Amino acid sequence: MTKILIIDDEPGIRRTLASIMEDEHYTVFTAEDAVLGLEILGAEPIDLVFLDVMLPKLGGMEALERIRTGWPDLEVIVISGHANVDMAVRAVKLGAFDFLEKPLSLDKVLTLCRNVFTLQKLREENRDLKKNILTKDEIIGQSPQLEEVRGRIRQAAQSDARILIYGENGTGKELAARAIHRGSARAGKAFVEVNCAAIPETLIESELFGHEKGAFTDAVSSRKGRFELAHGGTLFLDEIGDMSLAAQSKMLRAIQEQQIQRVGGEKTIITDVRIIAATNKDLEAECKEGRFRQDLFFRLNVIPIVMPALRERRGDIPVLLFHFLKELSGLNYELTDDARDALLAYPWPGNIRELKNLAERIAVMWDDEHISLKAIRELLRWSPIEDAPALPETGPFLSGDQGPFPSNIFHLKYNEAKEMFEKYYLEFQLSQNNGVIARAAEAIGIYPSNLHVKLRKYNILRTER
Repeated sequence: MTKILIIDDEPGIRRTLASIMEDEHYTVFTAEDAVLGLEILGAEPIDLVFLDVMLPKLGGMEALERIRTGWPDLEVIVISGHANVDMAVRAVKLGAFDFLEKPLSLDKVLTLCRNVFTLQKLREENRDLKKNILTKDEIIGQSPQLEEVRGRIRQAAQSDARILIYGENGTGKELAARAIHRGSARAGKAFVEVNCAAIPETLIESELFGHEKGAFTDAVSSRKGRFELAHGGTLFLDEIGDMSLAAQSKMLRAIQEQQIQRVGGEKTIITDVRIIAATNKDLEAECKEGRFRQDLFFRLNVIPIVMPALRERRGDIPVLLFHFLKELSGLNYELTDDARDALLAYPWPGNIRELKNLAERIAVMWDDEHISLKAIRELLRWSPIEDAPALPETGPFLSGDQGPFPSNIFHLKYNEAKEMFEKYYLEFQLSQNNGVIARAAEAIGIYPSNLHVKLRKYNILRTER
């Protein structure tokens, strides 16, 4: 039940307002002075206050200041029989929702009440929406690899340094970027995303920097670019490795000078944006091949963060699956032991996106809350093609000098098996050389810079001894 408090020293005003509010099915409390009114506020969850200006014991304006301090979300409508413009302006500056002059217009009173409660409802919906968005943007998992990433994100968020996020498709690079933005001083400003792979080369400059009317055939009006829209906030350049060399040159200039010009314009626009870029490519190798500007790479790669592939954080697979299923259906599912083993053995080339697809199939196609191996086999590689690839079998672990090595490598595709072997091989060589990258690189016959890239790719942590 909506509760309204009327604070006025005139009994007739209190009775009239109370009668009107009760006819609208509101619960009404009344007080003849502000001291009693503040006591009621401390005891009851009030939704709206009507507050007279001229009151005994404590003036209405002073009472308004105390209400704004103690109940900042509570709306107050100030009323007075001695109103003037200065008083109304002061009341609004102190945070009043509106100012009404006596004698009161009952229609206006009711309209203001409805406006207040509509605004409150919108605020609640907005809070719920933001809460849901934050929940969907949460990075799920407790694996050591993910905890390492979270630590990097917390540290990186505290500064305005540029960040380059590495990771395969579907590993959560955008989630990491959003987490950095939320943890930064720019959290209250815009987070603007640019998918560099999805924008044609002919339009990338207009998308990034905007354009003036008539700059090209379809420019029927002026338009702000992503840099302007992100002013004060964060600009996320997803798949930066797919940006053309011409666009890279313009991007480098914008980052260096912190100013832009719209296409077809002459005015210089100052920009204040925090740059976070992401890629699924080895940008150092791209630089050597001449496909990515080395100077731009060094500008972006101030703080590198590597998002581990799902197969590198297998302990999070059941946690993520249950999270997605709960989100989709609201039900609590269980995995049989052999179904869990199959999930852990699978290489997950599509990473978290592929796992979420599986969750959606289970929620729609599987009627039992107990998920069996049969369900995993049928739905993970769900295909109308009769000879669709089978789910890898689980198996014991091989042992050797490099430590435990999963035997399901023999069931993987060539590139996946090669990557798994390379990760274990590099971990072993690094441990054999006491965590010293230069020594390990010399031992295996590659450049230290190349070894750095591979260690970042596989999220291998160096520990010098």
